[in-house]
Amino acid sequence: MDVMEKLTILADAAKYDAACTSSGADRHHKAGMTGSAVSRGCCHTFSADGRCVTLLKVLFSNVCAYDCAYCVNRRSNDVPRCSFTPKELCELTMGFYRRNYIEGLFLSSAVIRTPDYTMELMIKALRMLRREYRFNGYIHAKAIPGCDQRLVWELGLLADRMSVNIELPSEESLTKLCPDKGKAPILGNMAQIRDGITQSKSELALYKHAPKFAPAGQSTQMIVGATEENDLHILRLTQGLYRRYGLRRVFFSAYMPVGSSPLLPALQGGYRPPLLREHRLYQADWLLRFYQFSAEELLDDAHPNFDPNLDPKCCWALNHPEFFPVEVNAADYESLLRVPGVGVTSARKILAARRHSKLDFSHLKKLGVVLKRAQYFLLCNGKQMDGLRFKWEALPGRLTTLPDAAPARQYSLFDAKGA
Repeated sequence: MDVMEKLTILADAAKYDAACTSSGADRHHKAGMTGSAVSRGCCHTFSADGRCVTLLKVLFSNVCAYDCAYCVNRRSNDVPRCSFTPKELCELTMGFYRRNYIEGLFLSSAVIRTPDYTMELMIKALRMLRREYRFNGYIHAKAIPGCDQRLVWELGLLADRMSVNIELPSEESLTKLCPDKGKAPILGNMAQIRDGITQSKSELALYKHAPKFAPAGQSTQMIVGATEENDLHILRLTQGLYRRYGLRRVFFSAYMPVGSSPLLPALQGGYRPPLLREHRLYQADWLLRFYQFSAEELLDDAHPNFDPNLDPKCCWALNHPEFFPVEVNAADYESLLRVPGVGVTSARKILAARRHSKLDFSHLKKLGVVLKRAQYFLLCNGKQMDGLRFKWEALPGRLTTLPDAAPARQYSLFDAKGA
């Protein structure tokens, strides 16, 4: 099998991994080296399934010793199998880079024999790419859960970003669908990466040329919809991962049926991947990271799932009428962030602009406030927007993100016709 045939198989096998974004790291050009990385990432195009392509995203191998029920590469699945050699992966990466197809590499792998053996092969390939081929571009590497701590450290010295997939929202689900995996090894590797990043930062503060360990941080991914956990459970887990392990991102991946199993949602009955639910979780994740919300504020035991028709911030606002309206010329930064239609940037612009003059609604539009939503929750100089008349009970209909005329149609990621 030649390299391009392997690429076809291993790139297709990697498409279900969503934990791939802009780099978040600056790696400046060095004499004698090829490539560089910038923190704003390197997005150029979109793939056929609608995902933005920034990196050469491949598996090192899809020959897997594990039999995870939801995975296309599981041991029991009858699919073509292959593996790169370290040299093949290096030449492929450098060839694509020199043609300006890519600006970095995203590397993961199925579990070949054991986690340690797989990690050793990945490290060998990345060490060759960095040292022999002098590649200085961005690399995102997936650590294999349960591997030796020494291997995690070696991989982190070669990669800009690392990640360990938590896979599923609960230990019970992990045990049921992934009998070869466990929660403890996954969280253990996350803790090792967190500690390695902390140690590296301490060393860099003392020694300018100390080696950098995963300077762009770590991330993880979990599958949504394959098991019965509600949004509140997922959001609490996400919040805990950010707080305990210092993750840069938690990615959500709507479950895509890749086989039949009595443990998974049935393919019959018009099953559709929960893409809208995935979208709402990403919106809530943004509120956790940048808007100073907590999981318990957005959802509770009485309402454990997000409303598909309203974004989470609007839902919170409608459930807390006592907080509104907010006076633009007097509110603090935290209060402004709670207003639907006001983002982090526009809130900061409001604080800066009102030092010089009183603001009205015409100013807010120029500052980037989305008045279509914000107008119902704001006052300017004690007054509502001119001509605005509404009842609080009618607001959900005005703020809904889905049209009333027809139910939302969810298109397939992998069918160009959306059938």
